[in-house]
Amino acid sequence: MSDPAQELRDFKKEKDFLIGIDSDGCAFDTMEIKHKECFTPNIINEWDLQAVSKYAREASEFVNLYSKWRGINRFPALIMVFDLLSEREEVKKRGVEMPKVDSLRKWIEKETKLGNPALEKIVKETNDPVLARTLKWSKEVNNTVAKFVRGVPPFPFVRESLEAMSKIADILVVSATPGEALVREWKEHGIDKYVKVIAGQEMGTKKEHLAIATEGRYDKDKVLMIGDANGDMKAAHANNVHFYPINPGNEDASWEKLLKESLKKFTEGKYAGKYEEKLIAEFNTYLPETPPWKLK
Repeated sequence: MSDPAQELRDFKKEKDFLIGIDSDGCAFDTMEIKHKECFTPNIINEWDLQAVSKYAREASEFVNLYSKWRGINRFPALIMVFDLLSEREEVKKRGVEMPKVDSLRKWIEKETKLGNPALEKIVKETNDPVLARTLKWSKEVNNTVAKFVRGVPPFPFVRESLEAMSKIADILVVSATPGEALVREWKEHGIDKYVKVIAGQEMGTKKEHLAIATEGRYDKDKVLMIGDANGDMKAAHANNVHFYPINPGNEDASWEKLLKESLKKFTEGKYAGKYEEKLIAEFNTYLPETPPWKLK
């Protein structure tokens, strides 16, 4: 079986610096439309949560948009939504039980390439009804995304930042989104020309993307991961490389700061230490851990 990450292993280093960029919610303002119009309605429909749709929507949006789990892979996110709903008193009062998804939990624990190809493979092998239902949901999400998400340009200052970065660094897209959707979006807006590889969920986790791309190629101090979510920061830290946060809800200002100030500090070796720590401290204030309904 061919290695889905082969393209990452094979790309040729041309610059001393490497910059990884997340896509949804980081380069593109697509997180809101994808989750509110595509993911969440399909969770409610495919998993029969109509009776608690209001609470399902709140849980889905908290996990995927407004918490420290923002940007995580769709399959662990789905389980988190079910778990949050199962604890909620309003849901219990309505007598709605969450789907039993033990086989999905086990698959997530074992599989690192959490995408439809790997899921299709295990469904064929096991005929597991929960995994088959998960695959159906995931395909419906992709179909809805393909219908809904178009004409959403990159955030202001992204194009200018890519232009500036491309002169001094090799650039990768590092994302948990399916590769097909990533390629479509980056090509639609003509910014795919700036990047070496567009790495989606089929190539592994963001942590794995960075590990494969950097191994034996780049000085760790010359690698930067740009992202809008805790998972992006964790992927950077797991690989001992730098992180630049795009603050959710304040993306324009984050990109402008990167273009006009932070990129220069990074290439001049002045990014590490207090400067990076201050950016991350501010970023951490944007993404809470506790759902708002638990604070009431």
